[in-house]
Amino acid sequence: MTPRLALPHEAANLWRIRNLAIRYGCQSVYPPEVIAAWTPDALPSGYFEAIKGNPFYVIDDPELGAAATGFLDLKSGSVEAIFTLPACNGKGYASAIMIAIIAEARQRGFRQLTLAATPNASGFYLRHGFSTVREALYPSALAKADLPCIEMILTL
Repeated sequence: MTPRLALPHEAANLWRIRNLAIRYGCQSVYPPEVIAAWTPDALPSGYFEAIKGNPFYVIDDPELGAAATGFLDLKSGSVEAIFTLPACNGKGYASAIMIAIIAEARQRGFRQLTLAATPNASGFYLRHGFSTVREALYPSALAKADLPCIEMILTL
């Protein structure tokens, strides 16, 4: 499985992967009304711009097509949007994307990466060498809430 760069015309499908992953993976972390607000079906324009302006990776599943996503935010040096279709959890897709993002960051001369993990995902990032900085509240305009998260860092 080799990550590839996303194409702008895939934005709606990649947004769907994000939403399905959040709806499935975060149901034990956030209330249903917060998840519903955080995962609208309508694609925000900023998502399209993220795909065009950053190294935005996708893993294709042989049966399902695009199945996992993630990108390096070049402005903030943060890891963003690592999501996997629930049907593909455990196949190593998210890890392959994480490895590609770390390699991309090193190639571009980043000295560290940051991220804000949902509590259910923090173990994944710890396994990839990130350290916990602190628990925090992430203000989400979509969710219309401050989401509990774990701020993390990786020194490259």
